Amino acid sequence: MTIDQVYFYLDNNPGELVEVLRLFAREGIDMRAYSVAENNEYGVFRMIVRDPGAALEALRRGGIDAAKNRVLGIVVPDEPGGTVRAFEALSQAGINVRYSYAFAMARLGKAFIILRVNDNAKAAEILAAAGVQLVGNSDIF
Repeated sequence: MTIDQVYFYLDNNPGELVEVLRLFAREGIDMRAYSVAENNEYGVFRMIVRDPGAALEALRRGGIDAAKNRVLGIVVPDEPGGTVRAFEALSQAGINVRYSYAFAMARLGKAFIILRVNDNAKAAEILAAAGVQLVGNSDIF
């Protein structure tokens, strides 16, 4: 089970991010999670949205070259150490986590984690065998 993640590059200048957020508001893009990682010149904006196709179209209409890729989503207990089992299982199997970001659903007592790995199918198999719950878009929204 994988999730479509939308991503694009953003100049690292004041006001760039707010313009994108305004675009999302105008276009009705429903974000559940996002991450912005930066270097000196640009940022990489990654997001999980209800409708990835609509988000791509809106960004492109706004002059932003966006793309999507497939990531894994897992749910873990929202408590200290809740992520250990998942990351230990991947590490022991030799699977590298390229990046991850998370968001908590406190009322559910759960945290959702987005993972980018080199081999989604193998990672999903390892996680499932370790008893880690995989989630899809419908679970997140």
